[in-house]
Amino acid sequence: MSRTVRVDPHLHTVASYDGHTLPEDLLWRAEQAGLDAVVVTDPDTVEGAHNVADLAADPPVTAVVGCEVSTADGHLLALGVETAPDPGDPLAVTARRIRDRGGVAVVPHPFQRSRHGANRDTIDAVDGIEVYNAHTLVNLRNEQAARYARRAGYPAFGGSDAHRPGGVGLATTEVTLRPGERCTTETVLDAFRDGRTAAVGCRTSAWQYVTKLVTNARHRAPSLL
Repeated sequence: MSRTVRVDPHLHTVASYDGHTLPEDLLWRAEQAGLDAVVVTDPDTVEGAHNVADLAADPPVTAVVGCEVSTADGHLLALGVETAPDPGDPLAVTARRIRDRGGVAVVPHPFQRSRHGANRDTIDAVDGIEVYNAHTLVNLRNEQAARYARRAGYPAFGGSDAHRPGGVGLATTEVTLRPGERCTTETVLDAFRDGRTAAVGCRTSAWQYVTKLVTNARHRAPSLL
């Protein structure tokens, strides 16, 4: 008999320039939130993901290595890769590279230009669309992403996009495993590829949302010194 597990495929650690979550805190929070697996996706680095995976060697929570790639056309989640793809290449080229390495390519927060979301003209060769991103005050872009995914026939993913421990598991991807399968990196990635996914969850608090906006603005602002 098949079973469903909960995976958060969009998480950040202190390896992200705006991340505040230590690897051990991420795993503790994931267990408290009832997650079966996590994918760490710091921007253009797998350092944080490997740190989490090393700590999860004896899991209640399976840790998958990944990263969030800064492509020429917007961000792209590379799930299940051991090394970070080079940034700056076209999204479709990067997606094919991820898949050639055995990974899964998912477009996060599409259409959100302020967050480097890809637009529909550049989305190609991917395995899925993040249709529910927890880090939003209103749900308009999530709804737009869900409509696009349905029309284009892409599997739906949900992710917390958490930069602090409290956000871990707010939005997740429900994954259906085949009969007899355990929750491992391989079975989770296979389910991602097959589209045995559903997006579920809730949005972040207004305080968390505004805090991240302020942090990002500080990093983007030129130094006055």
